Amino acid sequence: MNKLRKILFPFSVLYYGITALRNWLYDNNLIKSTSYDLPVICVGNLSMGGTGKTPMIEFLLSFLNEEKRVAVLSRGYKRKTKGFQYVEVFSRVDEVGDEPLQFKRKFPNNKIAVDGNRRRGITNLAPNADVILLDDAFQHRKVKPSFSVLLTTYGDLYINDTLLPAGNLRESRAGANRADVIVVTKCPEKIPYAEQQKIQFDLNLKEHQYVYFSTISYASVVQNKTNTDPLDVLMNKEFTLVTGIANPSPLVSYLKEYGCIFEHISFPDHHNFTDSEIAMLQKKEFILTTEKDFMRLEGKINKALLYYLPIYISILNKEEGFKNRVIQAAKQLIIE
Repeated sequence: MNKLRKILFPFSVLYYGITALRNWLYDNNLIKSTSYDLPVICVGNLSMGGTGKTPMIEFLLSFLNEEKRVAVLSRGYKRKTKGFQYVEVFSRVDEVGDEPLQFKRKFPNNKIAVDGNRRRGITNLAPNADVILLDDAFQHRKVKPSFSVLLTTYGDLYINDTLLPAGNLRESRAGANRADVIVVTKCPEKIPYAEQQKIQFDLNLKEHQYVYFSTISYASVVQNKTNTDPLDVLMNKEFTLVTGIANPSPLVSYLKEYGCIFEHISFPDHHNFTDSEIAMLQKKEFILTTEKDFMRLEGKINKALLYYLPIYISILNKEEGFKNRVIQAAKQLIIE
């Protein structure tokens, strides 16, 4: 434990006491969680950001849409509006948040909504959905999901972390017991089977839990709203990579391994770009960014300068098993 963590550790102990008491009250029904008469699938994590919730929601939408009417509910982080609101393809980031807008642009036929009050949001969405995906709601104990997908990053497993503020955990590692499925995200594409087995052992799964391993794949193209170009276009071009995500390291490494030479300007996750920052970026010759950041930069940067690199996730080894488990959860009702 480094010096700063040692200094902050007493605050983590206090934070543990608060979150442990809260979870104990919910676990023992002294504070009631609300269940619903339609499947509610939660996607979340124990850590602060960067585990891949956005591509996981998109992955779930890609195959659940074949079976059900799927709606997505997010709180709409950093939006300037309040209350329940449907996301439309023409919505603005400051109205609905970057990730919900990204969902809607990719899946325009799905109902996407934002509401900090998840119970109200579910109630409003329920008449138009067969199943609801809750984005980043693992700690939202007021709602009892019928199925929970917990994400943890390969290079930063929650079992190796500690609570805020000394670490990055939102609640203790024991919270993972509520998950039905644990997905280790951002794995190397060829992670050895022996290493998968070791991680599975270290996670100390409960009898009802299953673990899967996923990897990130980058598209072979870069694009904006009007143009799509092969990724090779970057090879002979001076460009600036602009990121406002929790962990840009995998993207930076991928571009370097691809042979690209670029300037990287990094901002905090969900960063709201200032006028001076936009003016600075406008002077760049060519900007590559993430899809989420594109939602916040679109309309502020000359569209001919601004492109994003799409990403996808795939489940290693047992993708059909993962899909079937989620599909079955989407067909079941758990009412208490």
